[in-house]
Amino acid sequence: MLSLLQTHRRPGRSEISELALVFFKLGTTAFGGPAAHIAMMEDEVVRRRNWLTRERFLDYVAATNLIPGPNSTELAIHVGHARAGWPGLVVAGLAFIIPATVIVGAAAWAYVRYGALPEAAGLLYGIKPVMIAIVVQALWSLGRAAIKTVALAWLGLAAVAASAAGAHELAVLGVAGVTRADARGARLSLLAGMASLSSGGVAAMALTPSVVPFGLFQLFAVFAKAGAVLFGSGYVLLAFLRADLVERLRWLTEAQLLDAIAIGQVTPGPVFTTATFIGYILAGTPGAIVATVGIFLPAFIFVAVSGPVVPRLRQSRVAGAALDGIIVASLALMMTVTWQLARAALVDAVTVALAGVSLLALVTFRVNSAWLICAGGALGWFIR
Repeated sequence: MLSLLQTHRRPGRSEISELALVFFKLGTTAFGGPAAHIAMMEDEVVRRRNWLTRERFLDYVAATNLIPGPNSTELAIHVGHARAGWPGLVVAGLAFIIPATVIVGAAAWAYVRYGALPEAAGLLYGIKPVMIAIVVQALWSLGRAAIKTVALAWLGLAAVAASAAGAHELAVLGVAGVTRADARGARLSLLAGMASLSSGGVAAMALTPSVVPFGLFQLFAVFAKAGAVLFGSGYVLLAFLRADLVERLRWLTEAQLLDAIAIGQVTPGPVFTTATFIGYILAGTPGAIVATVGIFLPAFIFVAVSGPVVPRLRQSRVAGAALDGIIVASLALMMTVTWQLARAALVDAVTVALAGVSLLALVTFRVNSAWLICAGGALGWFIR
């Protein structure tokens, strides 16, 4: 797709303005996660405005699944480039990210200022179990699509075991990709690789200092790494942030991380704006800006450079197999961290029931997750 890297004409101001308005609206109103965001974008840019054909739109959707980062944000960047070249790439991405960032930043300010109040505690008390249900439903849905063979199922189980044993999440992803790509030695490399990951991960955890000094550069590095390696879904962010910020660096508590993820869910726009919330908690406005830039910057870079490579990846059996392995390992990380966070969110009969009802509503009636989060927050506020 050479059109990804070159434009045939210089975009006009009206095109840039319209692009900014469309994605600003989406960034302000797009609740429900990546799947919902993509559906809303299709309605805006294909059905309503005819900026792209449905076939070309689907090509971009596929491309976002072959590179790490937030899928819906990368899709916005792809559409912006297709519509208005390099200026459109930047404008569409920023217009989609900034409204959500401002909303999450305001929520972070309120959390820091009023988070200890019963009203705020009650709101999050009801949102957390709903968030767990949403992640479980997403995990089930993604797993059904990703686990295509028995070999992938075994790979996923091995990744779960390695993650639970303390293996580094990047190593789990890397070994899974290499193992799947090297199908001839899959069984042996799977067993040996995951075993070494488990022992190495435990040793690494033992060497981790109790507290690591905080700095804005270190904060940027943590979120840039997350934005540069996350495959599969924004929910995988849970695993990375917990491993880095809670376990290794100990900048956040388990409860603060769960609150940050909950705020990312209850607000519109990319789930990755959780970074904005965490950055504000750790270092105020400068921290929020640094964390946000860190986690979203890789998406702009990957979209800009991946255009010519994407068709070749889709045609390569080895690259496709490696990607399958990485996605399954990502789901394994999601499974492990969901269990860990559920223990902090499901603290009594009410929260367990709320999570169960929410999961039933998501699976059986396909209720929009945004409505469930609002209902959970209202119920929590009323009870507490």
